[in-house]
Amino acid sequence: MFDSCLEKQKAIIELFKSCTTAEKKYQMIIELGKTQSHLEEKQKTDDTFVRGCQSRMFIKSWLDKEKGLVFFESEADALISAGLGMLLIRVYSGEAPETILKCPPTYIEELHIHQTLTPGRANGLAAVYVRLKQDALKYYIEQNK
Repeated sequence: MFDSCLEKQKAIIELFKSCTTAEKKYQMIIELGKTQSHLEEKQKTDDTFVRGCQSRMFIKSWLDKEKGLVFFESEADALISAGLGMLLIRVYSGEAPETILKCPPTYIEELHIHQTLTPGRANGLAAVYVRLKQDALKYYIEQNK
């Protein structure tokens, strides 16, 4: 059930394999941030705003009802925050709501990402993960009415 999610986690681990120092990991996170979406201004609302991030971050989500998959796009005004968002979105976008709820981001611990972050940035990463799960739960409930 979680094969796709686990494969994406392995791909992120592979991406970070050459990052042997905290500084290199930080740089890789910034590079991921450069791949963020650019949301339209009308999509940057109180509903899409992520509370708990040090910078302004917005996450847009939608459910493809035919496929039963949730998709995410995000935009942040700081590249490090954008990169942290992309660390999660690359894994969870395109997954079923139940998978998002039940497949933990073990790759974050395995890569020791928290050790490279300030407490504020670590809280932001946690806030993004909570937001993805909240949206997934909303779509899971919608699917199972």
